[in-house]
Amino acid sequence: MTSHRASTDAFLRQWIRMVWPDLLTMAIVGAIALTIYYAPIPSTRTFPITFDGSGDIVYPQWAYPYRGWILPAQQAGTLCIAGPMLVYLAAQWRVRSAWDASNAVLGTAWAALLGSLFQVVLKQLIGGFRPYFLAVCMPDPSLAAQPGRNRTGLNGVGFQQVMYTTEICTQPDAFMLKNAVTSFPSGHSTAAFAGFGFLFLWTHAKLKVWADHRPAFWKLALTLLPLLVAVTMACALTIDAAHNWYDIVAGAAIGMAMAMASYRSSYAAVWDWRYNHIPLLPGQPFSYDTEGEAEHVSNTISQSAGWGKAKKSWLPEEEPGAMPSGSATVGRRTYGWSDGEDANSHITLANSGSSQTAANVV
Repeated sequence: MTSHRASTDAFLRQWIRMVWPDLLTMAIVGAIALTIYYAPIPSTRTFPITFDGSGDIVYPQWAYPYRGWILPAQQAGTLCIAGPMLVYLAAQWRVRSAWDASNAVLGTAWAALLGSLFQVVLKQLIGGFRPYFLAVCMPDPSLAAQPGRNRTGLNGVGFQQVMYTTEICTQPDAFMLKNAVTSFPSGHSTAAFAGFGFLFLWTHAKLKVWADHRPAFWKLALTLLPLLVAVTMACALTIDAAHNWYDIVAGAAIGMAMAMASYRSSYAAVWDWRYNHIPLLPGQPFSYDTEGEAEHVSNTISQSAGWGKAKKSWLPEEEPGAMPSGSATVGRRTYGWSDGEDANSHITLANSGSSQTAANVV
């Protein structure tokens, strides 16, 4: 018990030393994203109200009723981030790797934060009208003739003078009006594909669905399940007319791009089945060779075709004299493999151009 406590304390100290710069940067990125989100919109868009004096709405696709949200933004964000994280932690009963849990959790957070930053910048600079915009705006064209209600000079302009700006809106809630003109891209869609997209990549790597053997059908179905969840969450935004289809597509593309970028930053590969289940360590290179490949077969959930067979312990056990991260050299470590297993019993981590050959480090 004492030995396990000491190993846990040693791992936590090492983890903090390695990832605290990332945690600080993540907090800064999150603060920047929030600041941009609540900042005033710098651009001005125009929209048509009437045509040829008939009173007909030119663009009825912006005249849907405001129905609220099927899944509010806060709940959607929590589901897209916490949901996958719970899966990673629950899977540790099989994977048993503290570094894998750390990389998966932090990688998902990276994808969500970077996706949020991308989409709030585009919302502020590009934006666009939501399908329920006119219901929220409640425009009154006569306001354009009043002093101070046409500062942009863009009200009652264009062909047949049908184009106006939000200066003629009568909506008293400024934040609600701002939300109605920042439709592109979809934040819900971005979060869904960032979080569940990362989970999809992690699942396909850990179950070895597209590897060197034919997998069981349930593994394929389970691998694709996160994509089904993400697509459902994104497309549900059309039910309550919260987004246009192109908002959703753009958000999905941003979220999936951030998921892939974050996954490759956290694991040794994205699609290469030989390495895509192997978490990477900060500042310590991994050797992409046959020996390195063979010594990581245990870090999977799948136990088919020789994958995931070797025994391992959840926490790494450092030998005396092991150097902390950031030193000129890194000492040899063993990671709890049982005696008489195979070549998976040791790990060598080296800096300064040396290779990293890992067993259960990650």
